Amino acid sequence: MTILEIALASQIWARRHEKRQPEFDESDGLKILQRTAFAFVAFTLLIAGLNLAAGRPQMLADHSAPVVARR
Repeated sequence: MTILEIALASQIWARRHEKRQPEFDESDGLKILQRTAFAFVAFTLLIAGLNLAAGRPQMLADHSAPVVARR
């Protein structure tokens, strides 16, 4: 079997054996919001940490853009 056939067979098997979830609850929306906020904060902290480790904290307005300065 090729990898594609194995993946397709695995997907079919998983769908046959999955349990149906109940309808969308209000708590599901809160969980999604919390996970999104956590991911955003974690990604922001990761980028800030990498910038600090590289020794170049990122500033939004360090200097004017070269295109704007030439005008």
